Amino acid sequence: MPPSDRDLERNRFTARATRYARVGVNVGGVAARIAGSQLLGRATGRAGRAADLAAALGGLKGPIMKVAQLLATIPDALPPEYAEELAQLQSDAPPMGYGFVRRRMAAELGADWLSRFGSFEREPAAAASLGQVHRATAPDGSPLAVKLQYPDMASAVEADLGQLALLFDLRRRFDGAIDTSEIVEEIGARIREELDYRREAKHAALYRLMLDDTPEVRVPGVWGELSTGRLLTLDWLEGRRLLVHKEASLEIRNRLAVAMFRAWWRPFSRHGVIHGDPHLGNYAAFDEGGEPQGVNLLDYGCVRIFPPAFVGGVVDLYEGLRDDDEQRVVHAYETWGFRGLKRELIDVLNIWARFIYGPLLDDRVRTIADGVSPGAYGRAEAFRVHQELKRKGPIRIPREFVFMDRAAIGLGGVFLHLRAELNFRRLFEDAIADFTVERVAARQAQAMEAAGLADRAG
Repeated sequence: MPPSDRDLERNRFTARATRYARVGVNVGGVAARIAGSQLLGRATGRAGRAADLAAALGGLKGPIMKVAQLLATIPDALPPEYAEELAQLQSDAPPMGYGFVRRRMAAELGADWLSRFGSFEREPAAAASLGQVHRATAPDGSPLAVKLQYPDMASAVEADLGQLALLFDLRRRFDGAIDTSEIVEEIGARIREELDYRREAKHAALYRLMLDDTPEVRVPGVWGELSTGRLLTLDWLEGRRLLVHKEASLEIRNRLAVAMFRAWWRPFSRHGVIHGDPHLGNYAAFDEGGEPQGVNLLDYGCVRIFPPAFVGGVVDLYEGLRDDDEQRVVHAYETWGFRGLKRELIDVLNIWARFIYGPLLDDRVRTIADGVSPGAYGRAEAFRVHQELKRKGPIRIPREFVFMDRAAIGLGGVFLHLRAELNFRRLFEDAIADFTVERVAARQAQAMEAAGLADRAG
């Protein structure tokens, strides 16, 4: 049996039980304190309990850190005090040593793995919650990025998602304004997908197809012969972090922001696909002629593929708000999966919609939000919506809405970091210039077939 076909690290009970023990002690203790405070009717002290939860999670490594960071950026998934604390968490997990690297590479490519590279750096160039990246070269000298998954991640993910379900169940008991059950399902589905590096390779191939006519966005090629389910080898794209250019001229900052806008909106408006993790670490600016000219997309683990009708809902909501067409607005919400909408709930949803769509409805050069810090973008609006839902709800958030909403907020945060000043309406109108649901369906089917994802939509 070839090394890449061995399932040496499937979702094992022993590994899962060990992970439950490590994570459960930390999270369970905080959950008990939160429950006790709620049962005693203590509204005060929530900031302190949020800090306790952040401290408990901050001492852990692996998927739970990624889950915490995801929750911090999904509007209204958590109370604002908790979101603020979790947003500050940084994965400080030390990289795995070279002993692990040798074992992982041999298990995936065979004992002679090193001979398949021109060079391979022992120390990782980057380490994250699920894996680490090494620089290497192909025998012909081509620069490579080699991503290795940490051991027992399938077991760790299942254990950590169990703890996530516990926290959300606790919230539902004391605050039923928003039914978060589908949020839990969606986070679980996306993180499980991130463990499948074969799927991530297909995501990268899909993005190369979708952005082939967008030179300001670069997508790495996939080295399939050097990739498996737990090993992904891509072209190494040279670039510098976006925040390096925070103090650059407005022209450069705007150029990078336009590239980011197109990198996100073109795949969605044309093919119904989004990059669901618009985190600054997933992008880099590339230079040409001594100046930044565009962005590199570096990670393809968190990609969401939508039914074409969902894209139609996005356009319907935009045009409904623009034209003050209430019937079209409601149709958009129903297309997305919101059910049982009453007048008062529609009014609450419109608070959030007018915030998200505000820059797209304003035909002028502007920032994405004046006087708001990147970390606070969307927080006040989410809190206002939640307070209204306490009075008029509850409402169930459809799972397809979760990462769309999160990605829009993350993208807005990038624009705020860059202090971009653009006519977002003109950019959006360009993105949807030839939009129809039928065209999206045709393009999506063709691109998915070419990328080997034809049976994996949604």
